[in-house]
Amino acid sequence: MKNKVVLITGASSGLGKAIADHLHALGYIVYGTSRKQMTPPAGWNPLVMDVTDRESVNKAVAAVLEARGRIDVLINNAGFGLAGPAEFFTEEEMHQQLETNFFGMVRVCQAVLPSMRQQKSGTIINFSSIGGIAGLPFQSFYSASKFAVEGFSEALMQEVRPFGIRVVVIEPGDFHTAFTDNRRPSSGTHTNGVYSDMFRKTSAIFESDERNGCQPEKIAKAVARILRRKSPAFRYPVGKIDQLLFVVLRHILPGNLYLKILASHYGLP
Repeated sequence: MKNKVVLITGASSGLGKAIADHLHALGYIVYGTSRKQMTPPAGWNPLVMDVTDRESVNKAVAAVLEARGRIDVLINNAGFGLAGPAEFFTEEEMHQQLETNFFGMVRVCQAVLPSMRQQKSGTIINFSSIGGIAGLPFQSFYSASKFAVEGFSEALMQEVRPFGIRVVVIEPGDFHTAFTDNRRPSSGTHTNGVYSDMFRKTSAIFESDERNGCQPEKIAKAVARILRRKSPAFRYPVGKIDQLLFVVLRHILPGNLYLKILASHYGLP
């Protein structure tokens, strides 16, 4: 683990910071990014990177390669959430959600892959979500971004495996982080009342699930276990037992029954 260089996006708080802190404590050389300059954390290296800006991505990756000569692990964690009725999302809001959560992840992969191919080794961990397995009501474009992460990562895994590069997807359930408070409603959510009652009821449920979710350290320890494996699996759901069971049921229940259970959980008819 010592001298292994790790680049983590979205490391200023929440899951990303927990992973950075934990891996640093284990002896990894950690570089963590955020859109704005961070207060220097204890032990690991902060970097400014805006994943929606290719020049910013390339500059940050080049800085790590110049300093260390390699990147052994890339952890794509940067992302945010928008909520509201799918019908009322604006073009700008749709693009914002996909630009950060999906295309941002793609940009960082593309920037890191040449050096990993050259060294014939590397691990890429892309963060999906339980929302990348199930379409979450009133989080339609967040789910769309995470479904896209799943499909892209599955294709990428097959393409880069011959170069000694591993691709892993982590699918977090609900975790207690600032993600909940930082989620933004779409601009049309409160200006059109058609979905108001359903949205209030459903958002209260998913916010409660998150506030009562697992602590970020659970993800950090899962990442460390994955990095210790010689042959990690492709997908790792991480969360409470009931959510892990839901992932299993997603693949074995008839589609209509699964969707009925999902709607029932969120208080929808």
